[in-house]
Amino acid sequence: MADDDRFSRRSLLAVGGALAGAAFGGARSADAATPGPAVPADTGAVQGNRVLFPNWRGAGDPAPAPSPAPQPPSQRVGYCIVGLGRLSLDEILPAFGETKRSRLVALMSGSPDKARLVARQYGVADEAVYGYGDWDRLKQNSEVQAVYIVTPNAVHRENVLAAAGVGKNVLCEKPMAVASQECRDMIDACAKAGVKLMIAYRCQYEPYNRALVKAVRGGSLGKARLIQAFNGQTTGLPEQWRLKKALAGGGALPDIGLYCLNGTRALLGEEPDSVQATVHSPPDDPKFKEVEETVSFTLRFPSGVIAQCMTSYGVHESRALSIHTSAGAFDLQNAFAYRGQRLFVGRAEGKSEARDEKILSHKNQFALEIDHFSRCIQENVRPRTPGEEGLQDQILMEAIYESARTGAPVKTGPLPGTGSGLDATRGPEPEDPA
Repeated sequence: MADDDRFSRRSLLAVGGALAGAAFGGARSADAATPGPAVPADTGAVQGNRVLFPNWRGAGDPAPAPSPAPQPPSQRVGYCIVGLGRLSLDEILPAFGETKRSRLVALMSGSPDKARLVARQYGVADEAVYGYGDWDRLKQNSEVQAVYIVTPNAVHRENVLAAAGVGKNVLCEKPMAVASQECRDMIDACAKAGVKLMIAYRCQYEPYNRALVKAVRGGSLGKARLIQAFNGQTTGLPEQWRLKKALAGGGALPDIGLYCLNGTRALLGEEPDSVQATVHSPPDDPKFKEVEETVSFTLRFPSGVIAQCMTSYGVHESRALSIHTSAGAFDLQNAFAYRGQRLFVGRAEGKSEARDEKILSHKNQFALEIDHFSRCIQENVRPRTPGEEGLQDQILMEAIYESARTGAPVKTGPLPGTGSGLDATRGPEPEDPA
């Protein structure tokens, strides 16, 4: 191609400079070379608190998602993260970089050196770093509207009651506590203080899990009949708190098996009317001296659905959720993982079997759940996963342990006082992420 048939490097730079000048107040003269007038397809238009662009893609591609519309920092809900363990440092703190309604303003930890270092890394002021005994001082920080409890299970009750006592809304990691009575205490304390309580069931906010719920309940492949849920991984370091019953309350079941239990309940919207379970731990492995390695449990639902759930600390990592219907099957791979979900739909297609993959935009689950709680605070909405959701799971886990102890099924049912309708322990559907 001849040189005069294409832009030279110099002419490209000239056009780029003209565009930059126009964008920043017309610094260049009006007669500077420009490629033509700006059009809405490229510039967008302000509507409310958003910049909206028309769909620039052709009919062969899906329409792009709306551009992000984050709130100004001064309008966002301010959070104090309570507990700076691995989950906070690896997932929760980085997630604030993807939130649109929330901001990190304070930290609480029992390790001063670590807290000061993390505060510097995330721009948290020195005076907004607290020890576990500093709740009265935290009360005076008006920037903190909510706390996110990320401490060992056995101290959740103490932390939630303290946060409610100083008037802060509470987002609490799962499992909610180590006993159902502790959950009730937490719900009562927050209700009495007039603050909101939400349990951090991140998967109920994750796009693939939500799409699966809609597909199963929509009945496009007929009614669900059987569910298989598995969540397993290996564990080491016998000294870690998750292997201490006094701190964790149990082993694989409350830590990772809870995803199978809560995921199945959220999928159907029903509550099981019976559970049956077995527990196993290798007798020669000192890691499982106090807590269980493996749990298998079966949930039977009023609609006739049977869910077979398994969880273990002794197998190669795998996290899967499958739903079988009369006309097909749904398979969500990496269902309970932090990322990497893939949703497959299998069904008959004439004389052959079709297996399609539904591809969605991946979103940060922690950012989604945090922003949902912020919206609930800002708009006075009941959280999708309130304290009652955590209480019901705790009651069911206690029934699972009881069944494993006796070898007999245990009758269960809806949480008293919530009714028997679908999603009785849950608030309204979360908003769709942009």
